[in-house]
Amino acid sequence: MGFFDPILTADYISRPNRFTVTCRLNGLRVNAYLPNPGRLWELFFPGARLYLEKADSGRKLPYTVVAVEREDRPVMLHTHKTNLVARHLIEGGRVPGLVGVEIVKSEVTIGRSRFDFQLKQGEIDIYLEVKSCTLFGGGVAMFPDAVTARGKRHVEELARLAEAGAKCVVLFIVGSLEPDYFMPEYHTDLAFSQALLAAKSQVNVIALGVGWNPDLTLKEEVKTLKIPWDVVEHEARDRGSYLLILRLTDAKSVEVGSLGVLEFKPGYYIYVGSAMKNLAKRIERHKRLRKKMHWHIDYLRRVCDFHAAFPIRSSERIECLLAEAVKEVSEFEITDFGSSDCACRSHLFYMPQDPLNSRLFHRMLQSFRMQKPIPCVIG
Repeated sequence: MGFFDPILTADYISRPNRFTVTCRLNGLRVNAYLPNPGRLWELFFPGARLYLEKADSGRKLPYTVVAVEREDRPVMLHTHKTNLVARHLIEGGRVPGLVGVEIVKSEVTIGRSRFDFQLKQGEIDIYLEVKSCTLFGGGVAMFPDAVTARGKRHVEELARLAEAGAKCVVLFIVGSLEPDYFMPEYHTDLAFSQALLAAKSQVNVIALGVGWNPDLTLKEEVKTLKIPWDVVEHEARDRGSYLLILRLTDAKSVEVGSLGVLEFKPGYYIYVGSAMKNLAKRIERHKRLRKKMHWHIDYLRRVCDFHAAFPIRSSERIECLLAEAVKEVSEFEITDFGSSDCACRSHLFYMPQDPLNSRLFHRMLQSFRMQKPIPCVIG
Protein backbone atom coordinates (compact mmCIF):
# COMPACT_ATOMS: atom_id res chain seq x y z
CA MET A 1 0.00 0.00 0.00
CA GLY A 2 1.45 3.39 -1.05
CA PHE A 3 0.89 6.71 0.71
CA PHE A 4 3.55 8.89 -0.91
CA ASP A 5 4.42 10.43 -4.27
CA PRO A 6 7.80 9.63 -5.87
CA ILE A 7 10.48 9.88 -3.19
CA LEU A 8 13.79 11.75 -3.25
CA THR A 9 16.63 11.05 -0.81
CA ALA A 10 18.77 13.67 0.92
CA ASP A 11 21.27 13.91 3.77
CA TYR A 12 20.31 15.56 7.06
CA ILE A 13 22.31 18.66 8.07
CA SER A 14 20.36 20.46 10.80
CA ARG A 15 16.96 21.43 12.14
CA PRO A 16 16.78 25.24 12.39
CA ASN A 17 13.29 25.12 13.91
CA ARG A 18 10.65 22.58 14.88
CA PHE A 19 9.06 22.33 11.43
CA THR A 20 12.07 22.93 9.16
CA VAL A 21 14.97 20.65 8.27
CA THR A 22 18.08 21.66 6.34
CA CYS A 23 19.47 18.90 4.15
CA ARG A 24 21.72 18.23 1.17
CA LEU A 25 19.84 17.17 -1.97
CA ASN A 26 21.80 16.41 -5.15
CA GLY A 27 24.73 18.39 -3.77
CA LEU A 28 22.60 21.46 -2.96
CA ARG A 29 21.67 22.75 0.49
CA VAL A 30 17.86 23.01 0.75
CA ASN A 31 15.21 23.49 3.43
CA ALA A 32 12.27 21.11 3.75
CA TYR A 33 9.05 21.14 5.77
CA LEU A 34 8.94 18.65 8.65
CA PRO A 35 5.34 17.66 9.55
CA ASN A 36 6.32 16.28 12.95
CA PRO A 37 6.61 18.33 16.19
CA GLY A 38 8.55 15.65 18.09
CA ARG A 39 12.16 16.09 19.21
CA LEU A 40 13.39 13.16 17.11
CA TRP A 41 16.84 13.47 18.72
CA GLU A 42 17.47 9.74 18.41
CA LEU A 43 16.80 9.86 14.64
CA PHE A 44 18.30 13.11 13.36
CA PHE A 45 22.07 12.83 13.15
CA PRO A 46 24.34 14.65 10.65
CA GLY A 47 24.36 12.65 7.43
CA ALA A 48 21.23 10.62 8.21
CA ARG A 49 19.30 9.72 5.06
CA LEU A 50 16.02 11.58 4.65
CA TYR A 51 13.13 10.72 2.36
CA LEU A 52 11.54 13.76 0.73
CA GLU A 53 8.39 14.43 -1.26
CA LYS A 54 8.20 17.36 -3.64
CA ALA A 55 5.76 19.89 -2.17
CA ASP A 56 2.72 21.22 -3.98
CA SER A 57 3.23 24.46 -5.89
CA GLY A 58 2.64 27.52 -3.77
CA ARG A 59 4.13 26.01 -0.62
CA LYS A 60 6.77 28.08 1.17
CA LEU A 61 9.26 25.20 1.23
CA PRO A 62 9.84 23.09 -1.90
CA TYR A 63 10.05 19.70 -0.16
CA THR A 64 8.45 17.76 2.69
CA VAL A 65 10.35 15.32 4.92
CA VAL A 66 8.33 12.11 5.08
CA ALA A 67 10.80 9.65 6.64
CA VAL A 68 14.31 9.15 7.98
CA GLU A 69 16.49 6.07 7.72
CA ARG A 70 17.50 4.26 10.88
CA GLU A 71 19.63 1.11 10.72
CA ASP A 72 18.90 0.78 6.99
CA ARG A 73 15.12 0.97 7.48
CA PRO A 74 12.81 3.96 6.93
CA VAL A 75 10.95 5.42 9.89
CA MET A 76 7.88 7.35 8.74
CA LEU A 77 7.73 10.88 10.19
CA HIS A 78 4.75 12.45 8.40
CA THR A 79 2.20 12.64 11.22
CA HIS A 80 -0.57 13.77 8.85
CA LYS A 81 -0.20 10.53 6.89
CA THR A 82 -0.59 8.48 10.07
CA ASN A 83 -4.36 9.02 9.91
CA LEU A 84 -4.38 7.59 6.38
CA VAL A 85 -2.53 4.54 7.69
CA ALA A 86 -5.08 4.26 10.52
CA ARG A 87 -7.97 4.49 8.04
CA HIS A 88 -6.37 1.78 5.88
CA LEU A 89 -5.95 -0.53 8.89
CA ILE A 90 -9.49 0.09 10.18
CA GLU A 91 -11.10 -0.47 6.79
CA GLY A 92 -9.08 -3.66 6.41
CA GLY A 93 -10.22 -4.99 9.79
CA ARG A 94 -6.64 -4.98 11.11
CA VAL A 95 -7.20 -3.09 14.39
CA PRO A 96 -8.14 -5.28 17.40
CA GLY A 97 -11.39 -4.09 18.96
CA LEU A 98 -12.37 -2.09 15.87
CA VAL A 99 -13.12 -4.92 13.45
CA GLY A 100 -16.31 -4.23 11.51
CA VAL A 101 -16.66 -0.57 12.50
CA GLU A 102 -17.82 2.10 10.07
CA ILE A 103 -15.86 5.34 9.68
CA VAL A 104 -18.47 8.10 10.00
CA LYS A 105 -16.34 11.21 10.02
CA SER A 106 -12.76 12.47 10.23
CA GLU A 107 -11.63 15.40 12.40
CA VAL A 108 -14.61 15.57 14.77
CA THR A 109 -14.70 18.37 17.37
CA ILE A 110 -16.11 17.75 20.84
CA GLY A 111 -15.66 20.22 23.65
CA ARG A 112 -12.19 21.75 23.54
CA SER A 113 -10.68 18.88 21.56
CA ARG A 114 -10.71 17.62 18.01
CA PHE A 115 -10.41 13.86 17.54
CA ASP A 116 -9.22 12.04 14.46
CA PHE A 117 -12.21 9.79 13.78
CA GLN A 118 -15.82 9.21 14.71
CA LEU A 119 -16.68 5.55 14.16
CA LYS A 120 -19.85 3.52 14.51
CA GLN A 121 -20.25 -0.08 15.65
CA GLY A 122 -23.92 -0.93 15.29
CA GLU A 123 -25.67 1.81 17.26
CA ILE A 124 -22.58 2.65 19.32
CA ASP A 125 -20.55 5.80 18.58
CA ILE A 126 -16.78 5.45 18.95
CA TYR A 127 -14.33 8.34 19.19
CA LEU A 128 -10.80 7.52 18.08
CA GLU A 129 -7.59 9.48 18.55
CA VAL A 130 -4.52 8.34 16.58
CA LYS A 131 -0.93 8.98 17.68
CA SER A 132 2.24 8.40 15.66
CA CYS A 133 5.11 6.79 17.59
CA THR A 134 8.69 7.04 16.26
CA LEU A 135 10.54 6.34 19.53
CA PHE A 136 11.53 2.70 19.91
CA GLY A 137 14.47 0.51 20.85
CA GLY A 138 15.36 -2.57 22.85
CA GLY A 139 12.02 -4.19 22.10
CA VAL A 140 10.03 -1.25 23.53
CA ALA A 141 8.16 1.63 21.88
CA MET A 142 7.26 4.79 23.82
CA PHE A 143 5.19 7.93 23.24
CA PRO A 144 5.68 10.91 23.36
CA ASP A 145 9.28 11.96 22.73
CA ALA A 146 8.46 15.52 23.88
CA VAL A 147 5.97 16.94 26.36
CA THR A 148 2.48 17.03 24.81
CA ALA A 149 -0.09 19.08 26.70
CA ARG A 150 -2.42 18.56 23.72
CA GLY A 151 -2.05 14.80 23.95
CA LYS A 152 -2.82 14.87 27.67
CA ARG A 153 -5.93 16.97 27.00
CA HIS A 154 -7.09 14.49 24.36
CA VAL A 155 -6.78 11.58 26.79
CA GLU A 156 -8.63 13.42 29.57
CA GLU A 157 -11.42 14.51 27.19
CA LEU A 158 -11.83 10.94 25.93
CA ALA A 159 -12.07 9.71 29.53
CA ARG A 160 -14.86 12.23 30.20
CA LEU A 161 -16.71 11.13 27.06
CA ALA A 162 -16.38 7.51 28.15
CA GLU A 163 -17.82 8.34 31.57
CA ALA A 164 -20.81 9.86 29.75
CA GLY A 165 -21.40 6.60 27.89
CA ALA A 166 -19.37 6.88 24.67
CA LYS A 167 -16.84 4.29 23.56
CA CYS A 168 -13.38 5.85 23.22
CA VAL A 169 -10.10 4.56 21.82
CA VAL A 170 -6.51 5.79 21.56
CA LEU A 171 -4.53 4.08 18.82
CA PHE A 172 -0.73 4.35 18.83
CA ILE A 173 0.81 3.48 15.46
CA VAL A 174 4.45 2.54 15.98
CA GLY A 175 6.66 2.85 12.91
CA SER A 176 8.46 -0.45 13.39
CA LEU A 177 7.71 -4.16 13.69
CA GLU A 178 10.63 -4.73 16.08
CA PRO A 179 9.08 -3.72 19.45
CA ASP A 180 7.06 -6.20 21.49
CA TYR A 181 5.91 -3.70 24.12
CA PHE A 182 4.47 -0.20 24.22
CA MET A 183 4.53 2.19 27.17
CA PRO A 184 3.80 5.88 27.67
CA GLU A 185 7.11 7.76 27.84
CA TYR A 186 7.01 8.63 31.54
CA HIS A 187 10.65 9.75 31.59
CA THR A 188 9.90 12.67 29.26
CA ASP A 189 6.21 13.40 29.94
CA LEU A 190 5.08 12.17 33.34
CA ALA A 191 1.79 14.11 33.19
CA PHE A 192 0.69 12.51 29.90
CA SER A 193 1.73 9.07 31.13
CA GLN A 194 -0.22 9.41 34.36
CA ALA A 195 -3.26 10.70 32.44
CA LEU A 196 -3.16 7.67 30.13
CA LEU A 197 -2.70 5.35 33.10
CA ALA A 198 -5.70 6.91 34.87
CA ALA A 199 -7.86 6.61 31.74
CA LYS A 200 -7.04 3.01 30.79
CA SER A 201 -10.12 1.56 32.50
CA GLN A 202 -12.41 3.87 30.49
CA VAL A 203 -10.48 4.33 27.24
CA ASN A 204 -9.32 1.40 25.12
CA VAL A 205 -5.59 1.88 24.49
CA ILE A 206 -4.23 0.00 21.47
CA ALA A 207 -0.65 -0.05 20.16
CA LEU A 208 0.14 -1.48 16.72
CA GLY A 209 3.51 -1.86 15.04
CA VAL A 210 3.75 -1.37 11.28
CA GLY A 211 6.70 -1.59 8.92
CA TRP A 212 7.75 0.32 5.81
CA ASN A 213 9.49 -0.98 2.71
CA PRO A 214 12.47 0.92 1.20
CA ASP A 215 10.10 2.50 -1.35
CA LEU A 216 7.89 3.71 1.53
CA THR A 217 5.05 1.35 0.79
CA LEU A 218 3.41 -0.12 3.88
CA LYS A 219 4.24 -3.73 4.74
CA GLU A 220 1.36 -6.15 5.11
CA GLU A 221 2.29 -7.32 8.61
CA VAL A 222 0.67 -5.59 11.59
CA LYS A 223 1.84 -6.37 15.12
CA THR A 224 -0.17 -5.85 18.31
CA LEU A 225 2.11 -4.64 21.10
CA LYS A 226 1.65 -5.58 24.75
CA ILE A 227 1.20 -2.76 27.28
CA PRO A 228 2.61 -3.67 30.73
CA TRP A 229 0.36 -1.38 32.76
CA ASP A 230 1.65 -2.63 36.12
CA VAL A 231 5.19 -1.65 35.14
CA VAL A 232 3.96 1.80 34.09
CA GLU A 233 2.05 2.22 37.36
CA HIS A 234 5.13 1.26 39.38
CA GLU A 235 7.67 3.35 37.49
CA ALA A 236 5.74 6.44 36.30
CA ARG A 237 6.51 8.48 39.40
CA ASP A 238 8.59 11.57 40.09
CA ARG A 239 11.77 9.81 41.21
CA GLY A 240 14.93 8.37 39.75
CA SER A 241 18.16 9.60 38.18
CA TYR A 242 19.02 12.20 35.57
CA LEU A 243 21.62 13.50 33.15
CA LEU A 244 22.32 17.22 33.10
CA ILE A 245 24.23 18.54 30.08
CA LEU A 246 26.01 21.90 30.37
CA ARG A 247 27.87 23.79 27.65
CA LEU A 248 31.03 25.80 28.35
CA THR A 249 32.03 28.20 25.57
CA ASP A 250 35.44 29.29 26.93
CA ALA A 251 38.07 27.75 29.19
CA LYS A 252 37.42 28.59 32.86
CA SER A 253 39.07 28.22 36.24
CA VAL A 254 36.29 27.41 38.71
CA GLU A 255 36.43 27.06 42.48
CA VAL A 256 34.32 23.98 43.25
CA GLY A 257 33.70 23.86 47.00
CA SER A 258 35.97 21.38 48.79
CA LEU A 259 37.62 20.35 45.49
CA GLY A 260 39.29 23.75 45.19
CA VAL A 261 40.03 25.42 41.86
CA LEU A 262 39.54 23.18 38.81
CA GLU A 263 40.30 23.88 35.16
CA PHE A 264 37.52 23.32 32.65
CA LYS A 265 38.04 23.33 28.88
CA PRO A 266 35.35 24.40 26.39
CA GLY A 267 32.86 21.71 25.44
CA TYR A 268 30.01 19.74 26.99
CA TYR A 269 29.81 18.41 30.54
CA ILE A 270 27.43 15.60 31.49
CA TYR A 271 26.52 15.38 35.16
CA VAL A 272 24.86 12.30 36.63
CA GLY A 273 22.58 12.80 39.63
CA SER A 274 19.58 11.30 41.37
CA ALA A 275 16.53 12.30 43.39
CA MET A 276 14.33 9.52 44.75
CA LYS A 277 11.56 12.07 45.25
CA ASN A 278 10.76 15.40 43.57
CA LEU A 279 12.97 14.60 40.57
CA ALA A 280 11.43 17.33 38.40
CA LYS A 281 12.14 19.99 41.04
CA ARG A 282 15.75 18.85 41.31
CA ILE A 283 16.26 19.27 37.58
CA GLU A 284 14.56 22.68 37.62
CA ARG A 285 16.90 23.75 40.41
CA HIS A 286 19.90 22.85 38.26
CA LYS A 287 18.54 25.02 35.45
CA ARG A 288 18.43 28.11 37.68
CA LEU A 289 21.51 30.30 38.06
CA ARG A 290 20.44 32.03 41.27
CA LYS A 291 20.56 29.62 44.20
CA LYS A 292 22.59 28.75 47.26
CA MET A 293 25.71 26.75 46.41
CA HIS A 294 25.30 23.19 47.69
CA TRP A 295 26.50 20.51 45.25
CA HIS A 296 29.67 20.53 43.16
CA ILE A 297 27.57 20.97 40.03
CA ASP A 298 26.16 24.27 41.35
CA TYR A 299 29.60 25.89 41.00
CA LEU A 300 30.08 24.71 37.43
CA ARG A 301 26.54 25.72 36.48
CA ARG A 302 27.38 29.37 37.25
CA VAL A 303 29.80 29.54 34.30
CA CYS A 304 28.00 27.20 31.87
CA ASP A 305 24.92 27.38 29.69
CA PHE A 306 22.17 24.88 30.36
CA HIS A 307 21.96 22.59 27.31
CA ALA A 308 19.63 19.67 28.10
CA ALA A 309 18.36 17.42 30.89
CA PHE A 310 17.20 13.82 30.72
CA PRO A 311 15.25 12.34 33.64
CA ILE A 312 15.36 8.55 33.94
CA ARG A 313 12.45 7.68 36.20
CA SER A 314 12.98 4.47 38.13
CA SER A 315 12.07 2.87 41.45
CA GLU A 316 15.69 1.70 41.72
CA ARG A 317 18.83 3.69 42.47
CA ILE A 318 20.76 3.50 39.21
CA GLU A 319 22.92 6.64 39.53
CA CYS A 320 26.24 4.77 39.74
CA LEU A 321 25.36 2.38 36.91
CA LEU A 322 24.40 5.41 34.83
CA ALA A 323 27.69 7.15 35.64
CA GLU A 324 29.64 4.10 34.48
CA ALA A 325 27.67 4.05 31.21
CA VAL A 326 28.22 7.77 30.57
CA LYS A 327 31.94 7.29 31.21
CA GLU A 328 32.05 4.78 28.33
CA VAL A 329 30.73 7.31 25.79
CA SER A 330 32.63 10.37 27.09
CA GLU A 331 36.21 11.54 26.53
CA PHE A 332 37.24 11.82 30.18
CA GLU A 333 35.95 12.24 33.73
CA ILE A 334 36.55 15.04 36.25
CA THR A 335 37.92 13.11 39.22
CA ASP A 336 35.96 13.21 42.51
CA PHE A 337 33.32 15.57 41.07
CA GLY A 338 29.86 14.85 42.48
CA SER A 339 30.79 11.44 43.85
CA SER A 340 31.66 12.12 47.49
CA ASP A 341 28.79 9.92 48.74
CA CYS A 342 29.57 6.82 46.64
CA ALA A 343 32.47 4.69 45.41
CA CYS A 344 32.48 6.16 41.88
CA ARG A 345 35.53 8.10 40.69
CA SER A 346 33.30 10.81 39.26
CA HIS A 347 29.78 11.80 38.26
CA LEU A 348 30.90 14.48 35.77
CA PHE A 349 32.09 13.66 32.26
CA TYR A 350 33.37 15.64 29.29
CA MET A 351 32.54 15.46 25.59
CA PRO A 352 34.10 17.88 23.08
CA GLN A 353 31.08 17.71 20.74
CA ASP A 354 27.36 17.99 21.43
CA PRO A 355 26.11 14.71 22.97
CA LEU A 356 22.74 15.29 21.28
CA ASN A 357 24.48 14.60 17.96
CA SER A 358 26.06 11.37 19.21
CA ARG A 359 24.49 8.03 18.32
CA LEU A 360 26.47 6.40 21.14
CA PHE A 361 25.03 8.83 23.68
CA HIS A 362 21.44 8.23 22.58
CA ARG A 363 21.97 4.48 22.45
CA MET A 364 23.26 4.60 26.03
CA LEU A 365 20.33 6.76 27.16
CA GLN A 366 17.78 4.45 25.54
CA SER A 367 19.35 1.42 27.22
CA PHE A 368 18.28 2.91 30.58
CA ARG A 369 14.98 4.47 29.53
CA MET A 370 13.63 1.70 27.33
CA GLN A 371 14.34 -1.55 29.10
CA LYS A 372 12.18 -4.46 28.01
CA PRO A 373 9.84 -5.51 30.86
CA ILE A 374 10.80 -8.91 32.25
CA PRO A 375 8.05 -11.56 32.51
CA CYS A 376 8.21 -11.91 36.28
CA VAL A 377 7.54 -8.16 36.65
CA ILE A 378 4.61 -7.93 34.27
CA GLY A 379 3.17 -11.37 34.90
